[in-house]
Amino acid sequence: MLSASDLIPLSYTRDLTEGGIAYALRSMPYAHFRTGNSVYESLRHTVASAAVQLAFRRYLSEQNIPFEVQGAAPFTEHERHDVLLSGRRCVIQAFLISQRDQIADLQRNPQVLLGAPALVASDQHAWEGHSPLDLYLFAFLAGHVTISSHDLQKVIEAREPYYLVHVMPETWNRPRKWNPLGTLIVKSESEETQTLEIGGQDEGRAMQSCTVELPPRRRVEIPNEFFSLSYVHTRSSPNARIGLHSPTRRETYLIGTQDWGNIWVYGMQVVLTGYIRRDEFSRRASFLQTGSRIFQYNATQVKNLAVSVSELKPLSALFEQARMQKD
Repeated sequence: MLSASDLIPLSYTRDLTEGGIAYALRSMPYAHFRTGNSVYESLRHTVASAAVQLAFRRYLSEQNIPFEVQGAAPFTEHERHDVLLSGRRCVIQAFLISQRDQIADLQRNPQVLLGAPALVASDQHAWEGHSPLDLYLFAFLAGHVTISSHDLQKVIEAREPYYLVHVMPETWNRPRKWNPLGTLIVKSESEETQTLEIGGQDEGRAMQSCTVELPPRRRVEIPNEFFSLSYVHTRSSPNARIGLHSPTRRETYLIGTQDWGNIWVYGMQVVLTGYIRRDEFSRRASFLQTGSRIFQYNATQVKNLAVSVSELKPLSALFEQARMQKD
C-alpha cells in the first residue's frame, strides 16, 4: 500500500515543455485526433506525457539510478521510448491536472492523489506487444493550459511563452495516395511579416520541417518536398488568414485567425506515485466505462481499467533494486 510519504515530487522546468512539444510534433503523422477543440486538448496531453517522461529520466540520472532507454515497436507507438529498470520496461501513465481548484488541492495536500484511480486505457492494456512483467508507473503533472482566446491573450500580454499550432486535416496529414504535394505556396493576408514552421513527411515518411518568412501579402514557395503536411506553427499570434496551396492536390487550404491552438503546458510540478506489474494490474483492475467522472477527468473518453493509486507499490523499492543490481 502506498502512503503520502511515498510520493515523489519533481520540480518542473521550461525545457520539459519544450521537449514535450518536440515529441508531440514528431509523432503527429501517427496520432489519431478527434475533431474540434479536442485536437489541441489531445496535443497538450501528449506534450504533458512526454514532459513527465523526460522529468522521470532526469530524476533517475540525478539520483544515480541505472536505467536504459528502449524504442517502442515500429508502427505501434512511433517516436516513443521507454525506460528500462532492471531490464523491465516501465510504461509511464501520466495525467495532466489543469483545473485550478485541483492544482490548489494538490499543492496543499498531495495525499489527495492516493484516492485517485491509476488508469490504463483498455485497448492499450490489451496490446499484445507488452510483457506481463512490464511495469506501469503512474504520475501526475500539475500545470495550467490556455483553451480560450481570452486565456491566450492574457498569456501574450504577460509575455509568457506560448506555442501556436494549426493541425492539418487527415487528408493532408495521412493522404491515401503517397504522392508529392508539389511546390507548396504559402501566402499571408497580414500587413505584417509572419514566421511559419511547416511540418510533415518526406517520401521515405521521415518527419521534416521548414521555416519560412512570409512578407505581407506575398506568395512564397516552400523549398522542401513534402508528401504530407501535419502542422503549421506560427511564432506570433496571427491577425489575418494564411493560405497553403498544393498544385498536386489542386487545393488551397485556408487557416483563419481562430484556427490555432496553444499547446504550451505551463507545468508547475510532477508527482511520481507508485508502480504495479502488468500481470498484477490485470488481476486486480476494474473496468471504468466511457464517460466516468474521476479525479483526472470530468468524463473519460475511452474505456479504462483502474486500481486505486493507494494500492500501488512504492517506487523507492524499485529504485533500490535497480541500484543493487548495478552493484
